Amino acid sequence: MSASVHDVIVIGGGINGVGIARDCALRGIKTLLVEKHDFAKGASGNNTGMIHGGIRYMRYDVGTTRSSCRDSGYIQRIAGHLLHRVPFLFPVLKNDLGGSFLLEGAEIFFEAYDRFQPLKNGKKHTRLSKEEALFLEPGLSDQILGAVTLDEWAIDSYRLVVENAVDAQLAGATVRNYCEFTRFLRTRTHRIAGIELFDHVTQRTEHHEAQWVINATGAWGAELSTQTQTPYRLRPSKGVHIVYPHRISNYGLIMRAIDGRQMFFLPHDHATWIGTTDDDYYGNLDSLPILEDEIRYLIESARSIFPSIDQYTPDHAYAGVRPTLYEWGRNEDELSREHLIIDHDNGVLSIAGGKLASYRELSEEVTNLLAQRLDIKTPCETHTRPLPGFHPRPSTEEVCLCENISKEQLEYSITHELVQHLSDLRGRCHLGQGACGGAHCARRAAQIFAEAKGLSGQSQREELERFHQLCSLERKPALIANNRAREELRHMLS
Repeated sequence: MSASVHDVIVIGGGINGVGIARDCALRGIKTLLVEKHDFAKGASGNNTGMIHGGIRYMRYDVGTTRSSCRDSGYIQRIAGHLLHRVPFLFPVLKNDLGGSFLLEGAEIFFEAYDRFQPLKNGKKHTRLSKEEALFLEPGLSDQILGAVTLDEWAIDSYRLVVENAVDAQLAGATVRNYCEFTRFLRTRTHRIAGIELFDHVTQRTEHHEAQWVINATGAWGAELSTQTQTPYRLRPSKGVHIVYPHRISNYGLIMRAIDGRQMFFLPHDHATWIGTTDDDYYGNLDSLPILEDEIRYLIESARSIFPSIDQYTPDHAYAGVRPTLYEWGRNEDELSREHLIIDHDNGVLSIAGGKLASYRELSEEVTNLLAQRLDIKTPCETHTRPLPGFHPRPSTEEVCLCENISKEQLEYSITHELVQHLSDLRGRCHLGQGACGGAHCARRAAQIFAEAKGLSGQSQREELERFHQLCSLERKPALIANNRAREELRHMLS
């Protein structure tokens, strides 16, 4: 049983956890970050992939909109290589409640949102006639009255998490994935003085001491807080997205779902994402089911504004659980996306709530508090220091044609980006996320992985099987009816 001593231990390898670890390390705070799965396993890697203000939050949570827009501007400065601008259309249908009044109201609403656009280098809205909207996107329903434009930013959220983790390590933090928190270590006065963890790679139990422990485990946070003297509650909300392996439109669409909720139709690189659902979830956070009803709900909702959606076949689906703050008597999509920092008064701070778009600001707030208590004067620099990323070299071999992944890119990730399993490359490089689902590239990638890690032939086969199992978990829910037989055949041939 090994032991080490740190100033701060951060539990949770999502965006808030890695953001806090990075900020702490850059200020000279001796930091340990642990994550029981791979990084971005939860909502941080399973979201709509946008650094945006959240126009719907303006109705009841303007502070979240403002902070998200402000932090979006900083994230563009430090992670511009992970971002791309997405022009959105907000079409209004004739049969929408309010009809032409809704179109007028939408323009007034977006005029208010325009005030925040300079914070994130966004463009102001424009109102379009029916003819202008259909000229830009002929796939829209001919039942629209018109549309309003909106400017937002999309991001590779998985790589945002990984690059924060890598930079934390470069700054001196100890960063470990596949290490699971099991219990707190306590002094005789019951103050928490560290953690016990189980390393799933070495199969060993370890003890690590620290002055402060940060619970940044997202939707898992409420359960972990039961080991403190002041547990808190969350109202977890499950969100499902479906992914089409090609661009259906060059424009993002803001649309109303069947039940009136807001949904997105989003171009991401070469793919199209549709989502999200928003339902209370109290099940197993480590194994999220994706129901056929949820897939049909998303497709049916998209059909009203984009009738030709049935011509396309979704490739896979994914789900995440938002760590939304607990409230009684409100619909899921009305819950606040604000964050809370909970001081348990015994050496533990918990992070509840929050959004991807404002992770850096949240991390700075937490680290400021820690620095004050540790008497550290070093200022924050996470808003100016660029994140590290892959620097392309001449390619000697193209491993995945769907995602344009080279042998050199895989080798870089395996060597520099805390990769423990072949399946970790699904997020690092999007391996197996394209149309082939790994059928054309996984075997060669497994060879490259095994060579870099010095694995035996048996271990290589086990890694390959693990990779295909995880790919199938995402692909099967999206393949409705007879398409499932095709997926089984693809899996057999790979």
